[in-house]
Amino acid sequence: MAFETVLVETNEKFVGIITLNRPDQLNTFTSQMAGELHSALLAMEADSNVRVILLKSTGRAFCAGIDVNELAGKSATQYREWIEWMEQPLVAISAMKKPVIAQLQGVATANGMGLAAAADLVIASERVKMGLTAINVGLNCVGPILPVSRCVGRKKALELLLYGTLLKAQEALDLGLINKVVTHDELDAEALSWAEDLATRSPLAVQNAKSAFYQSEDMDYQKQFQFMNEAFARLCTTDDAKEGVAAFFGKRNPEWKLQ
Repeated sequence: MAFETVLVETNEKFVGIITLNRPDQLNTFTSQMAGELHSALLAMEADSNVRVILLKSTGRAFCAGIDVNELAGKSATQYREWIEWMEQPLVAISAMKKPVIAQLQGVATANGMGLAAAADLVIASERVKMGLTAINVGLNCVGPILPVSRCVGRKKALELLLYGTLLKAQEALDLGLINKVVTHDELDAEALSWAEDLATRSPLAVQNAKSAFYQSEDMDYQKQFQFMNEAFARLCTTDDAKEGVAAFFGKRNPEWKLQ
């Protein structure tokens, strides 16, 4: 599948790589890029040669939000349809079975911060800055705040939403928006290594874990345990679970089935 605003590739270690490729525009979302990113994510979800997805970008910014050149001249209904289209990739990630790792090398603001927060895991350069900056131009980030608030909690989320201030990498790490911070020069190698490491796990177990986590997130506490226990019980009946235990006792590397 050929795209114009994103690059896609798959390596021999079961990592699918999607790269936002509008560097001169700081990888801001256009309608075209939103659609292509969504399609690329779904294509990798369906690809049996992909176990982990690495989401990155070219240039000096990860993503600086939505391209404001598309903003003017719409009715309220058209604005709603437009913003829903822009946020499709954010919504899709939590519904996918395969884990998505975001690799941030620079600014991630507005919808770009939302995209990073929507990813399952985030690795970032020490140079990264993140913020819900739309409030500074008379708009707001009420869509991106949803995945952000799941990471940082209500009070901090509202502060970020209402003030539009930028967080440096270490503060974003402390708040739970980032999993790892590495030096800028090490980012490419460390991100790929992290993705390839995750891809060595049973794809079935990883997908079961991610799906169960998101599906149970809004259940009450007792129902969460019931749901998770059922997911675990189903996993225990699979060939991968049996192979993993056999490999452990046999002191050998497991051979997973492709999923």
